[in-house]
Amino acid sequence: MSVYRRVFVIVLDSLGVGPMADSDAFGDHGVDTLGHIAEKADHLVIPNLRRWGMANLHPLKGILPVEKPLAYYAKLNERSAGKDTMTGHWEMMGLHTTKPFITFTETGFPKELLDELEKRTGHKVIGNKAASGTEILDELGEEEIATGHMIVYTSADSVLQICGNEETFGLQELYRCCEIARELTMRDDWKVGRVIARPYVGKKKGEFVRTPNRHDYAVKPFGRTVLNALKDAGRDVISVGKINDIFVGEGITEAFKSQSSVHGMEQTIDIATGNFDGLCFVNLVDFDALWGHRRNVNGYAGELERFDVKLGQLEAVLRPDDLVILTADHGNDPTYTGTDHTREKVPFLAYSPSMKGAGPLPETDTFAVIGATVAENFGVRMPEGTIGTSILSSLV
Repeated sequence: MSVYRRVFVIVLDSLGVGPMADSDAFGDHGVDTLGHIAEKADHLVIPNLRRWGMANLHPLKGILPVEKPLAYYAKLNERSAGKDTMTGHWEMMGLHTTKPFITFTETGFPKELLDELEKRTGHKVIGNKAASGTEILDELGEEEIATGHMIVYTSADSVLQICGNEETFGLQELYRCCEIARELTMRDDWKVGRVIARPYVGKKKGEFVRTPNRHDYAVKPFGRTVLNALKDAGRDVISVGKINDIFVGEGITEAFKSQSSVHGMEQTIDIATGNFDGLCFVNLVDFDALWGHRRNVNGYAGELERFDVKLGQLEAVLRPDDLVILTADHGNDPTYTGTDHTREKVPFLAYSPSMKGAGPLPETDTFAVIGATVAENFGVRMPEGTIGTSILSSLV
């Protein structure tokens, strides 16, 4: 019998809480996403996260810890070799990635790949460099609209991104081109973690806006995860946001696409007011996509404040046999140089209305404690080859 009938795992995408022991090896010196936001932002008021124990977990300038936090809390280290979305999420659900996904940050994509992409799609490629999404649109959006060419770019992450104007290029044409790019980049020496469709609207520089119709074409997980085990056992596995894309539908029983992180929390609250038996796995991407990569401290702080309001609303509808776990998949310090993710520890805050205790838990050496805990709660075995040790017995 389950300790908790429903578990909500909510990923505040990129909310790191300080450097790991090996962060310097990833080029990330003294990074601290949450700490630096609290230090540098003009405004950060997060009363619900404070009540749960976030300031107890990690010292935050201007935010005092509470004497009796509601949640259990700990810092999690990433065992896998990487600091990207898929590596982090896959590890949460038991997969240990030992070889980082290939990146093309310094060189752009090879000519052979782009020649084949042009031939297969019928569009000339422009761009082919590492850039932020807003910068590449300002630089090449007008040319793409005028010519029908295809903007292809990357980042410090393992991604191939394609921009298309919804009104001129067409959303379905963009998706078609991305599907071709995904097929091509399954070759080992071109294998990026994700191909991402980046639709936008607007007619001229300064007016371009990316739309919520983004779609991620990820590599399928290289092994079975806790999600597969839950689904096979007849449990609900509900995804919110880009979780379904990250796992390519593996182990998912129902998927909800979000228009924003606020919308994602609204969807989660709606799901909490209904009935299901299993896991609701949520990704809130705006922290990362809108603010971390764009190095916008105040924007990130504002997103945290909006999340905090929704967290209070979610808390109000939780049932005694619900468990909520707040965490992150990597860091993205908006005060750091460049635009890349940062190698950081991530928070773990666990709360249920039925908990009799709360407070600090030991720091762990893998995100996979989350999946292992979920698996034990629902009485399913971790798939062969996965990692992680459950801490369910501590969450009472």
